[in-house]
Formats: sequence, structure tokens, C-alpha cells
Amino acid sequence: MSDLTRMTATEIAALVAGGEASAVEVTQAHLDRIAAVDDRVHAFLHVDTDGALAAARALDERRAAGEELGPLAGVPVAVKDVLATRGVPTTVGSKILEGWRPPYDATIVQRLREAGTVMLGKTNMDEFAMGSSTEYSAYGPTHNPWDLSRIPGGSGGGSAAALAAYEAPLAIGSDTGGSIRQPGAVTGTVGAKPTYGGTSRYGLVAFSSSLDTPGPCARTVLDAALLHQVIGGHDPRDSTSIPQPVPDVVAAAKLGATGDLTGVRLGIVSEFVGEGAEPGVMTAFRESVDALAKLGAEIVEVSCPTFAYALPAYYLIAPSECSSNLARFDGVRFGLRVGDDGNRSLEEVMSLTRETGFGPEVKRRIMLGTYALSSGYYDAYYGQAQKVRTLITRDFTAAFEQVDALISPTTPSVAFPMGARTADPYQMYLADLFTIPTNLYGGPGISVPCGLSEGLPVGLQVMAPTMADDRMYRVAAALESAVGTFTPPAL
Repeated sequence: MSDLTRMTATEIAALVAGGEASAVEVTQAHLDRIAAVDDRVHAFLHVDTDGALAAARALDERRAAGEELGPLAGVPVAVKDVLATRGVPTTVGSKILEGWRPPYDATIVQRLREAGTVMLGKTNMDEFAMGSSTEYSAYGPTHNPWDLSRIPGGSGGGSAAALAAYEAPLAIGSDTGGSIRQPGAVTGTVGAKPTYGGTSRYGLVAFSSSLDTPGPCARTVLDAALLHQVIGGHDPRDSTSIPQPVPDVVAAAKLGATGDLTGVRLGIVSEFVGEGAEPGVMTAFRESVDALAKLGAEIVEVSCPTFAYALPAYYLIAPSECSSNLARFDGVRFGLRVGDDGNRSLEEVMSLTRETGFGPEVKRRIMLGTYALSSGYYDAYYGQAQKVRTLITRDFTAAFEQVDALISPTTPSVAFPMGARTADPYQMYLADLFTIPTNLYGGPGISVPCGLSEGLPVGLQVMAPTMADDRMYRVAAALESAVGTFTPPAL
């Protein structure tokens, strides 16, 4: 049998279903791989060895008893540490929640368990999902398996790196401004942001509630679609959950894999193909556009002028919502508590706890958001940013009247060296330049590997209308069929 860790989720599921490998064997192979390489990659914050093996044994027993199981039964999955996992540490990459073990599962985690997947553990991330490089984790950075001196993207760099390092065949991320797609692009993996409300936020530690979207990460488009199908759908516990079934993303991925895009109109966002992207990124992107055209797609250029204002609008809206959401971390109800010696007031304990527990980027965004929401500034900053958000939505709507989907590079650059941007927040924020508009609109987007630049992966982004997630999977799978997948150097 070839190395189980090098197989796709689809291949692993078929082996387990056919009795050629047990879930325990598959799980142990991935735990062994984590033990062998994660000291260099640092994709995981917590590996749940006992829980994973127990879940795998239970699954093997259910299969032996003749129980019918789902299409991903027995497949290991890594979960970004932003989702609550019952009895398993959930830190959100922050010292303020160090050691916290939730008493409940997030809806997505619950659905993963019900589907028979095996949770390996929790992956590293920028603290409270605030960052583009996973260098803002309170527990140390994650390294890119393609080049350990470079970043794996953020905030979900741990999930993407786990895939690229063959520590897990599937992973869960969350995307607020590009935190699934940008790590996917720079690690040569697939990352999909579903339609906002298409996946449940119940049990997701909130950063920016109108933007946060959990989603699937994988090494192939079909695997991502299968995972999307498992975790998606209406959740009555989430007031923003869309009461509609998930589009048939699996069928769309399989259709796209045939390599036929006849009749599909794709729009190149003109604002994203000018200055601002590295030459190597643009070369790989243009070659991919040619490949899509050869598959039968009609390529047109579409202008979305308000996309240029997405970055400043995002960095008013997201910090404002973070300022509100993170007020719950007060040193009283759960998590870290500093200075509670019986002599200090509640305000002093709260201040000491937040000073110790929050990192510099989180503090920066809390202050920015609190200022934007303050009396006399709300209308000038937050209110104006929401108006820009409306204009961006109008641009998307107008564009989708002309084309079926939009395409662009996922990121302006390949993975940059560690430490290159930590001293310049604005340069760090620019890593999400091409992904942010989709979050402000609420539609789905996916990054799929499309080539290499200087030996490092480049991603192509496909954006679709809200609740048309199937369209992006079809286009992404078609491109994958044309350009193939990309394998990092051996660790």
C-alpha cells in the first residue's frame, strides 16, 4: 500500500470503505507523520492523539457492524483553533484562552464527528484570526512546508501547512478577509470560502461577525467540495445561517474535472491585474487564464471600480466588530485572569488580564475599532465604510449580470519571508488585497493552485454569486484538471 498520508481524502475514504485499510491505520499514519515533521512546521497547537484513535476505533466498529457511513468516513481532519471542540483545548491562538476546554462542540465540529471523520487536533493561527502570516500566534509561528523560512499565510496558516506537509488530508479554516484562500494560495493547497451564512458560525470564536465564514481546506478541489458538503447547510442555532440546502458542490467539482467549460463566461477583474502583483504571480495567472479559455470558457474583462476601496473599508468594519466581540474577554467569566488578589478592583483585573492576554495585533485592532465606533466618529468612519460595502456589493451584482464567475490572482505575491512585514502592518494587510471584496459582498470564493513563481505556489481565485458555490467548484476543478496539483519539497 502506498503511503496513506500522500493520498487524497477521496482515496482514503475508498480504502476504508472497501476494507483495504482501517480508520485506525489511517489515523495512526497521520499521527506518525505529525510526530515526524511538526516540530519544524508547527502546524498544530494541540494533537488529540487519544481522542483521534478512539474515534477511529469506534468508526471501525460501526463499519464492522454493517452500519452505513458517509463519504468521508475514516478520513482524518485538522481543525483551526477558532472552533469550539468539546473537551479539547481551544485557544484561538491567544494566551487569553490558554488551556480553555469548551463544554460543547461547534456545529461544524459536530457535523464532522457525525460524518465519521477523525479529528486529529487543533491548528495554529494568528491570534483571534487577526493576521495574514500566522506570525501573530501567541504560541509561535507556523512555517511554510515549501520553504520553512517563509510564512504559510494567515490567519489559518496552520490548517494550510498541515495539508502541504501531509499531516492531514483535510482541514477546516475560517475566512474573514481571506484567511482560508490566502494560506491556500501560498502553500499550494485548495481553500474555499463558502457563501456567508452557508456554513454555521455557532461555536466559532467571533472576530468580525458580519464577515467570519468557516470553510473547507484540502489538497484537491473534489476533496474540498466533499468537506464543504459535510459542514454546510442551515443551522437554527446561528441566526445568520441561510435556511437553504448547500448547492451540489460535489457534482459541480466532478463536472469541472471533465475539463469542459463550454458556455461558461469568466470575468477578469481589471482592478486586480494591473500594478500591485508580482510579475511571477501575474505570469502564472495569465497562463491559467489561457488554460481556462482552451477548456471552452469565454474570457471577458470586467471592471469593479469600488474594489479599490475594499481594503480601507474592511479595516474599519472588521476592527469595529472585533472591538465589540472581544469585550467578553474580561478576566471574569472564562479564560485568563490576572491580578485577582483580593485587593484590586474589577477594572484593574480586567485591564491587567487584557494587557497580558492580548497580543500586539489584537490590541491594535481593538483600539482602531473602538475609535471608529466612538462618539463623533461613528458616521465618519464606520458608517462610511458600510456605505462602501454597499457599493462593492453593487459592483459584484453588476458583474454577475455579465459573467458566471470572476477570476483573479488570490494574492499579490508568493509566500514572503518570515519577519518581512511584521514591522509594517499596512504591508501585512496588503496580502489580503484580492480576497477582501468577496467577504464584504458575502459571496463564495475559492483559491486553487495555478502554477509556481520562483519555485513557490501561486493561487487563482474564483468568485461566484451568493449561493452559487457550485459555480466556483466547477471552474476550480476544471483548472485543476488542466494544470494539475503541486507537490512541495520533501521535509
